[in-house]
Amino acid sequence: MEESIKYLKEQFGLKDVDMRTYSPQVLAYIGDAVYELIIRTVLVEQGNCQASILHKKASGYVKASAQASMILALREELTEEEHHVYKRGRNAKAFSMAKHATMSEYRHATGFEALMGHLYLTGQMIRMIDLVRMGMERTGGLP
Repeated sequence: MEESIKYLKEQFGLKDVDMRTYSPQVLAYIGDAVYELIIRTVLVEQGNCQASILHKKASGYVKASAQASMILALREELTEEEHHVYKRGRNAKAFSMAKHATMSEYRHATGFEALMGHLYLTGQMIRMIDLVRMGMERTGGLP
């Protein structure tokens, strides 16, 4: 586990939890936030510009259709465990749906977010960043 996650857990008295006990929706919840933070960091580090422009650019990467394209481009790169987490997220019962996405895109995006959440909570930030970079390269979305 990476040092930053260990430190976070130590400072807040958080115990290690078996990831299999988390619902796919919970993994997707945290995965969505972490993935967006990665995208925002990449965009901000490219240079200073208006927040509205950054928001518009970030939205193009974090929308369901973009996440669905990314995970479909990455499926061959996933480990068996990562693929299992993705499928759990993809197959989870959806209580809502993104406004501008098909049900298929939404399900794939939820699987992608669940995978991101799993990688984050298990301290695999380097793996997560590598997958995001590969996905962006393969979908033509590298900023």
